[in-house]
Amino acid sequence: MSEPLLHITERSLWEAATAWGTYEMSTRGRTLQEEGFIHCSLRRQLPAVAAFLYGSYTGPDDLVVLVIDPDRLAAPIRYEAPEPGAEEFPHIYGPIPVTAVVDVEEWDRGQPRTG
Repeated sequence: MSEPLLHITERSLWEAATAWGTYEMSTRGRTLQEEGFIHCSLRRQLPAVAAFLYGSYTGPDDLVVLVIDPDRLAAPIRYEAPEPGAEEFPHIYGPIPVTAVVDVEEWDRGQPRTG
């Protein structure tokens, strides 16, 4: 398996995706259709991404981290920076089949917990 891609989300969104067969949220509050791709990160990038997107999160759901095997994706993956010269992040240009998610980790305010 290539280096896994990670995506943090609300548990209810992931559970809905398991019923539909694909995950199609881009980032907090925005869909793949609205954004054009699904935002992801590498393991070393996850704490900063989670703090930026969910630092003030007080929603009813627990947060989970989807661990995605890029070799199981049909959609293109592009590493892109939000602005010139900035760090590049992986973006998936299509839906994520639930079969590409090889693990779901609990997110505990700064640290993923497997199980």
